[in-house]
Amino acid sequence: MQNIISKYFGISKVLLVAVLVGGSITNYVSAQQTAEVKTAIGTKKVWGTIDGVTIEGLVNGPSAAVADLQIACVFEYTEGDIFKSPALPAELNGMVHLDEALKGIITEVRKTGKFKGYALETLLMDPPKGSMGSKKLLLIGLGDRNNFDAELMKKVGAVAMREALRLKVQTVSFASDIKDAGIDSPTALVAGNVVLGAFDAYRAQEYLNTQHVSEKMTVKKLILLAGPSFFTVAGGGIKEAIDQLNAK
Repeated sequence: MQNIISKYFGISKVLLVAVLVGGSITNYVSAQQTAEVKTAIGTKKVWGTIDGVTIEGLVNGPSAAVADLQIACVFEYTEGDIFKSPALPAELNGMVHLDEALKGIITEVRKTGKFKGYALETLLMDPPKGSMGSKKLLLIGLGDRNNFDAELMKKVGAVAMREALRLKVQTVSFASDIKDAGIDSPTALVAGNVVLGAFDAYRAQEYLNTQHVSEKMTVKKLILLAGPSFFTVAGGGIKEAIDQLNAK
C-alpha cells in the first residue's frame, strides 16, 4: 500500500511540473503531439484568402509542386551546402530534389558565382519541359546563413510577389528552403512573414492599379510549401498573418 501511495505522489509531482512549465497539462501534451505528428506528402489545405487571392498550404517539394511560377530560396554558396550536414538528408531535402530535377544547374550557377545568393538577389529560369512541376523557377537569395533573421522573409515575400505580378502569372508556389539548409528557424514566423511581405507588395501594386498606372492584377493563388514535420506549425503562422492582413 505504501509503495502504491509513493508511486501516486511521484506521478502527481511530474504532472504538477508539467502544469507549471507549460501552463496546463493539455497544452503540454498538445505541444508534444504537434512536434511529433508528420503530415502526409501531397496534403493540401486552404488557409484562407486575402484580397481574393487563395492562400494554400501544400506538403511537397519545389520540384513537384505545380504552379505557373515556383520560387525557391538559397543562401550564399558554401561547398556542398545542400548535400551535407547540417542540411537535411537528401530524401527529405526539397532543394536537393530540385537541383537533381534540373541536372545540377542550381549548384553549378551558385558554385561558379553566377548567382551569389546575396539577400534579395533574384535569378529566373525556364526549366526544360517535364523537368519539374512548375513552368518557371525563380531563385531568391537569403544572404549569409550565419546571419539569418526571420524579418528578412517579409522582404523576400515582397520580392516574390512583385516578380510574380511582373511575370503576369496566376499561381505562385513558394518554398523558403531554410529548414532544408539546416537552419534552425522559427517556422511559423517565417511562413507568416512571407505572407505579410507578399501582400504588402500586392496591395501597393493594387493601389497603383486603381490609379490606372499599373496593369491588372494576375495572381490568384499563393501556395506555401512545407515539409511533413512543419505543415501544421507553418499553417499557424500563415493563418495569423491572414487574420492580421484582413483586419486592415
